[in-house]
Amino acid sequence: MTATDPDLVILVNKPLHWTSFDVIRKLKHKLKIKKVGHAGTLDPLATGLLIVCTGKMTKRIDEFQAQEKEYTGTFRIGQTSPSYDLETEPTPPTDTHLIKRSDLDDAARKLTGAIKQVPPLHSAIKVEGKRAYELARKGEVAELKKRTVTISVFDIVEARLPEVSFRIVCSKGTYIRSVARDFGVHLGTGALLSSLCRTRIGAFRLTDAKEIDEIGRQ
Repeated sequence: MTATDPDLVILVNKPLHWTSFDVIRKLKHKLKIKKVGHAGTLDPLATGLLIVCTGKMTKRIDEFQAQEKEYTGTFRIGQTSPSYDLETEPTPPTDTHLIKRSDLDDAARKLTGAIKQVPPLHSAIKVEGKRAYELARKGEVAELKKRTVTISVFDIVEARLPEVSFRIVCSKGTYIRSVARDFGVHLGTGALLSSLCRTRIGAFRLTDAKEIDEIGRQ
């Protein structure tokens, strides 16, 4: 994999705490390729599949971004935060001992199918030319409109309260942090996203992805 072969689709397992731009910057330096982009941002606290395109393959970024996504992760029941995850300070934990497995399954069913979702205030969506997270960090509240997204699969994999493991298959534009918030609303306890891993984008799977250090080796 060299600069003489620049038209690539690279499947990367994004490390925890890295931004998607960190991955791009690293690969630009390693592969000595100028034209590099990714097909779908992952938050710093998320891990998993990041599709990186170089050269002429960057023209297919929109195509890849539009494809169905699959995620696994955990919700923490009984706590909330301004960012809906652990990027910002969570509220003190509340009692969750009355929550039953049937309550979790019912909340998941209510969030399956075509649903209206409000993106997180701490997101990259632009509001009057500014990123929502920039306004949120200044203490300003941006008015974000609801959007329709589709969650085709929402499975509760395991419940060890306050942590609940899930698997979600969803459409482009779905914010799993917002799913966490809405899940907590349906339970009446609040919830936040405590871990997230993207395992699939369309036909591309995390099992086929490489670690950053493996890419570019001869």
